[in-house]
Amino acid sequence: MSPTLRSIDAVSLDGWHVDSIRQHFLFPQAGRIATNNAASTQPPRELLALYTTLAPQYENVHRGQSSASQQTTRLFEAAYDDIARFVGARSRNNIVLVRNVTEAHNTVMYSLLTEFRDGDNVVATQMEHNSNFVPWHAMCHEILPKFGRRVTLRLARFDPASGALDLDHLASLVDARTKLVCCTGASNFLGTLNPLAAVRAIADASGYVQPDGERRSYLLIDGAQLVPGSFIDVQALDVDYLSFSFHKMLAPFGVGVLVAKEHLLEASLPFLYGGDMVAEGRVFEGTVSYNALPWKYAAGTPNVLGSIVSAKALRLLLDLASPAGQACYFDSDRSIERRDVEFAMRRVSTWCRRLTARALERLGAIEGITIHGPREAARRSALVAFNVAGHDPFDLARAFNDAGIEARAGCHCATLAHLALDVRASCRLSFYFYNTFDEVDHVVDALADIVSSGYRQ
Repeated sequence: MSPTLRSIDAVSLDGWHVDSIRQHFLFPQAGRIATNNAASTQPPRELLALYTTLAPQYENVHRGQSSASQQTTRLFEAAYDDIARFVGARSRNNIVLVRNVTEAHNTVMYSLLTEFRDGDNVVATQMEHNSNFVPWHAMCHEILPKFGRRVTLRLARFDPASGALDLDHLASLVDARTKLVCCTGASNFLGTLNPLAAVRAIADASGYVQPDGERRSYLLIDGAQLVPGSFIDVQALDVDYLSFSFHKMLAPFGVGVLVAKEHLLEASLPFLYGGDMVAEGRVFEGTVSYNALPWKYAAGTPNVLGSIVSAKALRLLLDLASPAGQACYFDSDRSIERRDVEFAMRRVSTWCRRLTARALERLGAIEGITIHGPREAARRSALVAFNVAGHDPFDLARAFNDAGIEARAGCHCATLAHLALDVRASCRLSFYFYNTFDEVDHVVDALADIVSSGYRQ
């Protein structure tokens, strides 16, 4: 069974006090019902205050001899260590910090660009976010053709009724010329939790000969909707690349992560070139040597404070998801223990799944509604996208806003999946561990009123 699909009843929520969790956030006091968490989660008070705490010793990293620079550098490098431990990576050498998931996918694309051979292919799915389709489309149709290289992009179907990825179709597309398989861990439209072990097995069986002699396809997993609400072990999943963004798991905007196998980062060309990604003193007119990992992929001045705060978000998340009195990470330098990550994230997953189950059950009673994706909460992430017959999804989102509820309408950058279902747009509700059952009920009651009143702006 996939690490993301354990039984909802197997995890205890003893000591789970959502009201106490909510006291760490500003949005409840503002009267907001934050149910657009698949786009961005809310930042806790502690993270916002952390910027002020860091300000007295604010300095650049890796370039200074001052005490402030050395202190900031220590915190910055520790952020890499925390991220690695949180996802189960071997070390900070597996971590590349970027701006967001989109940049993470572009990093993979440009790093592998020169390795593609004429006649190769990339396999993705119709349920991908545009950020895990458009870069590969551009590579195949716009970039490589300029160099006379023909690489094709293939798309695996999903079942329109259940939202399940068609594994047989995926397997039929992967062959000995498939360099890379791209797959979302959890669809941001359908909510589908994909069977990553099965996808890994398909990629492994391709027989594609990689530059180092390995005979398999690389696997890139878009974890934007997976990592915030799941316990992740990148070594157990055996993914080559995993992406996620911190603005979907409590931190402010601006920091994303690419987790990659160390030997791939060592062998690949960097995405960006310039300062700090070069070895100290190793720049000459004829040769340039690159810095050691992870700094090889950290060109220029990084988002120093954002990186530190984002890693602290992981520590705070572990504390908030643990029973009262067991908080131990945010205000300490204690090394993150994997057993604590598993314990906390399974509790987050269980709570979010229960919220989703409540939403699915109650939304299903609304006349004319079509819920996209799996109908079982255990098979999906904490979001529900839907359409209601006779109601424009944008009108529904505006009506929600008038009722003080934050939803989202559109294609959610999952354009291919909407086209596959012949749906122009959908309305989406998405939850996180600070949401309550009362909020779910309020949202569904509001939708029922909107539908029954025939709302039109």
